[in-house]
Amino acid sequence: MRLLIMGPPGAGKGTQAVALAERVGGPHISTGDLFRDNIKRRTELGVLAEKFIAAGEYVPDAVTDAMVRDRLAEPDAASAFVLDGYPRTARQVAALYDLLDARGAPVDGVIELVVPDEQLVARIRRRSADGGRLDDTDEVVRHRLAVYSEQTAPLLRAYGDRGLLHRLDGTGDLEEVRQRIDFALGI
Repeated sequence: MRLLIMGPPGAGKGTQAVALAERVGGPHISTGDLFRDNIKRRTELGVLAEKFIAAGEYVPDAVTDAMVRDRLAEPDAASAFVLDGYPRTARQVAALYDLLDARGAPVDGVIELVVPDEQLVARIRRRSADGGRLDDTDEVVRHRLAVYSEQTAPLLRAYGDRGLLHRLDGTGDLEEVRQRIDFALGI
């Protein structure tokens, strides 16, 4: 299965995507992880991405597309994967579909985790206290929620029109959310 997992910052995408990838037999591919790895290694793309992330902005599509394209070319992503945090813009959707169409391997489903904004902010505060991230300040988080609502949420309608979207309650404990995902995907 080739899956996308979407939702606003703090919705639990990463946590659920790791376990879901294991269940479908492919890698969890997180743009956040790709960005953090490149930032840590101080690559050219990482230095560029860091400026945008620290301001709560999306990393430019060309940078993100290149990172994801390279990762999807690795052998472990040939038949199954869970993309976490990508695509986030109409341009990224087009780039992903072009890539997957060329491989004859379309997206099989899209999971959207839905969580109220105040719960998202509280979750991110806890995450920041536990490990800290450049993008975990209240001001930046609220900005990222607005950017998500403006730029990414509209993409979900297109997935719904294609019959790929599963909107799921992302609240509750990890196991409850996992069960909702498995039921929706029939796994």
